[in-house]
Amino acid sequence: MSYRIGALVVFLLTLTVSWMLGGWVGYRQVEQDSLEESFRYRQLVGNELNRYLPIPELMAEHPLLESALSSPDNAKIIHQANEEMQRMATIVGSSDVYLMDTTGLTIAANNYQQAGSFVGRNFSFRPYFYEAMDNNSSAIYFALGSTSRVRGLYFSHPVRGGQGQLLGVVAVKVLVHELESQWHRPASVREAEMVVLDEAGVSFLASKPEWLYRDFTGSAEKAPGEASRQRYPDRDLKPVSLKYLGKPPGLSGASGTLRIRENGGGREYLSVRTPLPRLDWTLQVMVSTRSVVWTRLGFVVGGIAIYVGILLAWLYVRERYRREAELALRGEQLELSVTERTADLERSNRKLMDEIRERERTQSELRETQQELIQAAKLAVLGQMSAGLNHEMSQPLTAIQTYARNSRRFLEKGAADMVDANLSEIVLLCDKMAELTRQFKVFARKSEGPPTIVDFRLSVDASLKIMTAQKSTAGIDIRWNRPELAVFCHGDLIRIEQVMVNLLANAVQAVEGQEHPEITIEVEEHEGSWRCFVRDNGSGLPANTEQIFEPFFTTKSVKQGLGLGLSISRQIADALGGRLTGRNRSDAPGAEFEFTLKKREATE
Repeated sequence: MSYRIGALVVFLLTLTVSWMLGGWVGYRQVEQDSLEESFRYRQLVGNELNRYLPIPELMAEHPLLESALSSPDNAKIIHQANEEMQRMATIVGSSDVYLMDTTGLTIAANNYQQAGSFVGRNFSFRPYFYEAMDNNSSAIYFALGSTSRVRGLYFSHPVRGGQGQLLGVVAVKVLVHELESQWHRPASVREAEMVVLDEAGVSFLASKPEWLYRDFTGSAEKAPGEASRQRYPDRDLKPVSLKYLGKPPGLSGASGTLRIRENGGGREYLSVRTPLPRLDWTLQVMVSTRSVVWTRLGFVVGGIAIYVGILLAWLYVRERYRREAELALRGEQLELSVTERTADLERSNRKLMDEIRERERTQSELRETQQELIQAAKLAVLGQMSAGLNHEMSQPLTAIQTYARNSRRFLEKGAADMVDANLSEIVLLCDKMAELTRQFKVFARKSEGPPTIVDFRLSVDASLKIMTAQKSTAGIDIRWNRPELAVFCHGDLIRIEQVMVNLLANAVQAVEGQEHPEITIEVEEHEGSWRCFVRDNGSGLPANTEQIFEPFFTTKSVKQGLGLGLSISRQIADALGGRLTGRNRSDAPGAEFEFTLKKREATE
């Protein structure tokens, strides 16, 4: 029971602290928004005053104004002064510009042609006139126009003669609509209003039209005086029904809360008053305190969440302590199980590592076996070609023997020129035999390294030299459509040559018995690759063309081969990143083999 009472007390204390803290934070945030808006608008008013303040002083230096005040009866000069007033008003963007003599009588104005012209009107009662006369310096005043009834800022400056004597006052009126239109409610606070008050507490700028020309002093006894009546003629100046509620804790001295009653209801605002520069104006920014309630509710929710979190954590810790004894015993059992399992895993790991090493060794032996199989296939091809090689070698040897015997007879007869001709023929025959032997030696050796950039044409040329040395190629029309430019591809000259020899050997055997045996070799480019086609006009392939690439599959006699050539050739093509396929020709009888390799550039 004691735990429940303590939890309830802490819960109520949490709600109270959260509500108070939320109010403090909410009012501080609202005050910060109000101060930012006050600063922005204060800068705006200051910039506007600094913009127009030097203008009357500059106008007073114009010699035409001195002439007009010195000769008020000269109609020509007065007319020129009126026109000059118009130009000045246009240049500075003001509402009115007018010139008054020392009695306050207006002798020239920019609106001299209008029905409500200032010319002939006396404004000596206006503070901007008598302050400029008394202080002999610039003056600023805000009021409703006595003629136009339009709000405006009045800037004035005395006009002096050549001897420094005071001749009159020039005044410039600027409308304040732009100042009022510059007020924008802050994006973070939707319910914000502002009023600009004069020294008597009467609003002459307001974000709400119904608050214009109202008394914001909050005192029913202190009514606006005669000065305010002259400043705002024909205006009611009735007080706003407001009540100042005091200053919430944590706020600055310029802030306070107030309640304004309107339309049968009331709304509470946080009010911040800021004096505006150069004038006795006060900017009062009022932001609704409705957001403070939401901030307080947010803090209350956060406090409840923190309370619940701490309560759950306390319950968790309590439950944890209760189970620690039980978990300690289970932990010892778990450690024992983990130790046994770790030992099993280590044994399994060692066994797995042994299997990996054995697999790597087997793969290495497999690669070596594949290379030996490829080499054996080469030697098998050479063995099949040995008869043709003997035939190709026996003819030059017989010719060399004949040339040597004839040379001995020519030497006995002294025919040196005939001996020299026979020796030249012998040299040519020896070169032919050496080239043939070299080509077979190159074909018989193993590949020397990884694939590189090679010219496909060279491998085809070498394979043709080997094949044409065979007796079996006699009478076969072998057409090699050799490209003029280099055919650079990704491969190996020796392995490509082995594939081409196998394809050509199969084609030679396929055209045996044909009336006009023919073999065609073509190379063409296709989508970043080179495709070499070996076509014959034999009997063609079986229906299942993929079966011909299986090891030991053959349609020939045992004397013609074991059926490993195409299988090894496909393995070589795959190892070089290429492809080897076979099919029957669609344009004529016979078979067609396509050997594809990736295209490369010589600069790579």
